[in-house]
Amino acid sequence: MPDRVIAIVGPTAAGKSELAIGVAQALDGEVVNADSMQLYAGMDIGTAKLSPGQRRGVPHHLLDIWDIRQTASVAVYQRLARQVIAGIHARGRVPVLAGGSGLYLRAALDNLEFPGTDPVIRHRLETELSAAGPAALHARLAGLDPAAASAILPSNGRRIVRALEVIEVAGRPFTAALPHYESCYPVTQIGLGVERPELDQRIADRVDRMWQAGFVAEVATLERAGLREGRTASRALGYAQVLRFLAGECAEDEARTQTVLATRRFARRQQSWFRRDPRVVWLAAATEPGELVGQALAACAAGQAASSQLRA
Repeated sequence: MPDRVIAIVGPTAAGKSELAIGVAQALDGEVVNADSMQLYAGMDIGTAKLSPGQRRGVPHHLLDIWDIRQTASVAVYQRLARQVIAGIHARGRVPVLAGGSGLYLRAALDNLEFPGTDPVIRHRLETELSAAGPAALHARLAGLDPAAASAILPSNGRRIVRALEVIEVAGRPFTAALPHYESCYPVTQIGLGVERPELDQRIADRVDRMWQAGFVAEVATLERAGLREGRTASRALGYAQVLRFLAGECAEDEARTQTVLATRRFARRQQSWFRRDPRVVWLAAATEPGELVGQALAACAAGQAASSQLRA
C-alpha cells in the first residue's frame, strides 16, 4: 500500500530513533522527524539528535530546519511534514515518523486544523505571562481545560498562552479543537512502553551522557548565537536549565539535577498523551533490538492488512 505511514511514538529515552531506523531499513522507508526540538539547528546533544553516521544511510527529514531564534509553529510543521510525506510516497517509499512531540505527530497524521490567532488576546496573555509567570496562567488553564493543562508543562509559558488564546478565540476548550482520532493516511502507530523505574534510569543515564558529550559547551555556543532570543528553543529541556547556570543563577550540579527531574516530568506527560490514543500498538522498549524490530514489522503488517480489509 503506497500511501501508508508508520509512526514510532513514546516518551523520551525509550529508543524511538533506533527503532525507526530499523523499521525504515526493512520497509524501504525514510524517517521524518516528529521531535519539536530536533527541528532546531545546533540543538544536537540535548535533543539526542542522531548524527549522519548514526542514521545508517536512512534518509532523515525535518532536522535542523529552524534557527534557534525562531518561534515554533505546529501549523507550519504540519504543512512541512505533509509535504515531506507526499514526497516520500511519490518515490514509492514508506514514511516513518519518529518523535515524542504528541501534538506535532497528530498535526502530521490527523485531520487537525488550528484555530487562528488574535494579536490583541495574544499580547494581553503574554503581558500577563511576563508579570505573573507561567504557573499562574497554568492554574487558570487547569480550571478552563484540565485535559490541556495535564498535557502542558506548568513551565511552558508559550504553550499555555496559546491554549488560553485558543479558548478565547474559539470559545471552547483547547482540547476540543483536537478532533477524534481520525488519520489522514493508513497509519500504524507503534508505541514504546517503558516501566517508570526503568524510564527514570534511562533519563538519568541520558543526561549523564549529555554532560559527558559537552552539553554545557553546546548551550554556551548556542547562547552566543542568540539562544536566549528564542522563545521556544530557550525553554527546551536541559537548555533552559544550563542557561540558568551560565547566567550564574544556579550551580552546574543543580542544573544537571533539574534537567533530570524536568525530563522525567515531561516523560510522564508524553506517556499520558500517547496512552489516550487507542490506535497505538504498544511494544516493550526493553525487548532485544532485533526482536523489537521484528515485532514492529509484524504490527505494521497487521495494520496494513486491517486497512486493506476496510478498503475492500
